[in-house]
Amino acid sequence: MTKVPIRWVYVVLSVLAVSAFLSIISVAESGKADSNQAVPDINDPNQKGKKPLSPTHEHPAFNQLNKERQKMVHRQIARRGIHDPNVLYAMKIVPRHAFVRADELRRAYDNHPLPIGYNQTISQPYIVAFMTEALALKGDSKVLEIGTGSGYQAAVCAEIAAEVYTIEIVKELAESAEKRLKKLGYRNVSVKAGDGYFGWKEKAPFDAIIGTAAAGQIPPPLLEQLKPGGRMILPVENRLGLQYLMLINKDQKGNLHKESVMPVQFVPMTGEVEKNEAESKK
Repeated sequence: MTKVPIRWVYVVLSVLAVSAFLSIISVAESGKADSNQAVPDINDPNQKGKKPLSPTHEHPAFNQLNKERQKMVHRQIARRGIHDPNVLYAMKIVPRHAFVRADELRRAYDNHPLPIGYNQTISQPYIVAFMTEALALKGDSKVLEIGTGSGYQAAVCAEIAAEVYTIEIVKELAESAEKRLKKLGYRNVSVKAGDGYFGWKEKAPFDAIIGTAAAGQIPPPLLEQLKPGGRMILPVENRLGLQYLMLINKDQKGNLHKESVMPVQFVPMTGEVEKNEAESKK
């Protein structure tokens, strides 16, 4: 057997190492090019008529704590009567731990509301699922959310609906939620800092409207911006201080059909609604 000089072994190994390194660089550069591509804005008038963007699910958070998320859906949601497959899918895919504060991570998949700062909370998973199912969302639905919070409910809706528009009165929460949702790849969600009492007239009408803060009255602008055939769900507080989820259906003639569906406890809605309620009590 011919003995190969040791120096030739080193030469061959060096060539292979350089080749492998160049291949890795090539793959990394191609991936970088893809990630730097401009993401179309759903608010851009040039996007009208085009297929709505969907969540990308490329962020590492979607692959984290999967067992905890599946367990949450099975034990806390499906067992309690939520059957819509789209809602169950959304609850399984959205990484709730990415929407809670760092000091609350260990409780991210417990069935409890959690504080997110500014006297606001992220709703408990079951309530999020219940309200989402009540809206009967479809793949082409346009949704308005009042009370963005950390963005979790908006993300759940965005997994099902085509477009989600969400308003948050606390500017700091609106800004952080917008950054979080974009980072997670929710390209079909638009966030605005403002008073949800007035809705989002420029984007109306909406197939569905969801409110995540309680008021003593249903803001009239929201009823106006709900499309005939649309559904709205939000917490309403009665004169005794008790809150109930109110489900409103608007028929094709514009008539409203209201139904109280569940006792709840949400943070109060602030802004214009407070002024109106104060006036009504005089």
